[in-house]
Amino acid sequence: MLLHDERCAIVEFGRKLISAQLTTGSGGNLSIINRKENLIAIKPTGVDYLIMKPEDIVVVNPDGKVVDGDLLPSSEIRFHLALMKHRLDINAVVHTHQVYATTIACMGWELPAVHYLIGYSGNKVPLAPYATFGTQELSENIVKSIGNYNACLMANHGIVAVGVDISSAFATVEELELVSRLYYQTKCMGNPLILSDGEMMIIGERFKTYGQQKH
Repeated sequence: MLLHDERCAIVEFGRKLISAQLTTGSGGNLSIINRKENLIAIKPTGVDYLIMKPEDIVVVNPDGKVVDGDLLPSSEIRFHLALMKHRLDINAVVHTHQVYATTIACMGWELPAVHYLIGYSGNKVPLAPYATFGTQELSENIVKSIGNYNACLMANHGIVAVGVDISSAFATVEELELVSRLYYQTKCMGNPLILSDGEMMIIGERFKTYGQQKH
């Protein structure tokens, strides 16, 4: 089976999306590129995460042609492939409809630095303009908006996060859900204090070794 490890990882992290309440049913999607093989493993469209098996995961080439798998790839395959072409440091993409981040996106807002954990993305989470799901327009909007950030809100849709691996992309959507909830709650109370770009530069430097253990 081509990309066995990547397919298993998509199944594993798909279930984590459900257990962490970052999506429901078959909503959202995940992908991992193996740059040595120049192939991408991506979630099939419309398959529930809790019943999804490694052999259900679709393997495509960078042009989106299916090279292994019997199911259709995610309807959002365009922006997965575009993001991986856009930046060579992107080896995994996670897209969800998580409640608080999507709430902010439905307001047409970027997510500012209300908490330092926004550093998982950068000094903010930018917003991509709305376009119909699965379209080339949406793909172009996301690539243009994400720039060098590790996440991007999608107006009236959800959020997409990228990473050097699937673990980091998952961690980003998980931490940004907390930041989104904090922003929602502080906006309900008044005008939240926003960390400066200077402080976020310091946070960015600290994040380079954040969570690492000495050996």
